[in-house]
Amino acid sequence: MAEHDLTPRLAPHLDRHLVFPLLESLQERGLYPEEEILAAKLRLLAGTNMVDYAVAIHGSLHGTDEEVPGDMTARRAEVVDRLVKLRQAGPALPPLYAFLRDPQLVQLLRPDKQYNAHMLQERFQIGPDQIEALYDDAKFLFECGSYSDAAAYLYQYRLLSTNSERSVRALWGMLASEILNRNWDAALEELNRLKEIVDSKNFSSPLNQLQNRIWLMHWSLFIFFNHENGRNGIIDLFFQDRYLNAIQTNAHHLLRYLAVAVVVNKRRRNMLKELISVIQQEQRSYKDPITEFLECLYVKYDFDGAQQKLMECEQHSCGKAEHEV
Repeated sequence: MAEHDLTPRLAPHLDRHLVFPLLESLQERGLYPEEEILAAKLRLLAGTNMVDYAVAIHGSLHGTDEEVPGDMTARRAEVVDRLVKLRQAGPALPPLYAFLRDPQLVQLLRPDKQYNAHMLQERFQIGPDQIEALYDDAKFLFECGSYSDAAAYLYQYRLLSTNSERSVRALWGMLASEILNRNWDAALEELNRLKEIVDSKNFSSPLNQLQNRIWLMHWSLFIFFNHENGRNGIIDLFFQDRYLNAIQTNAHHLLRYLAVAVVVNKRRRNMLKELISVIQQEQRSYKDPITEFLECLYVKYDFDGAQQKLMECEQHSCGKAEHEV
């Protein structure tokens, strides 16, 4: 394992689909043996419906001459069959999908979800079970890697569903879908909606709310290191007291990304003093060449030490934090 690679620390706080871009980056950079990356991808794929991708990875890992395992072949047939039925058109189309694919009928919907539920039941015999099935189909499409379709289904589900818990989960799914589609503006909008919910929702325990904030910060890295205004966004979010407390409690490694964002953002250099203070507070819990470089430069005034840490950053590529996301 590369000494300063944060992928093992990031992955537990991400949806498995969001781990694939990290593995692709590691593969491109040659940080691990090719076989290790392929095996890691295959393990991730076992929990998804991306069966064609899994078959391709299996061939790359074991050779095209080796027969594809029977359970993988059976799983592919099952997934393809459901996918064909889900995307079929014509008389067999379920009433809810027929409704949603008719622009004139969609115009009948209002912001009032209770009205929509009553109207759909009375006029089109579309009940709660069909609406909840929309969520299940969206999740199935997401697991197939059809992120655009999944995002569309989840958006429609959130318009119709009165299930508040599932609506929040649908919002997480929309965020993941937009990240994987690289729709950074849309992803930022979903991130802000989720942040509002996480900060205002009455959680069953403070620990649960803390975990949601940590997840939100990890997912936000994809956006903040790709969106044109991302370097400001990560500074604004991570320096908020409740989020900074979450970093200091159970996500110290996120200091690397915050440090990079502050250093490369000339307009926010005024945050350096606060950043250095946090790095000093947490140096016993977490440090890497980036945080040590800043400490050498701004605290110890050890310019030789800073030069050494800078060389370590270049050697291990940990200075290129955005490459990990």
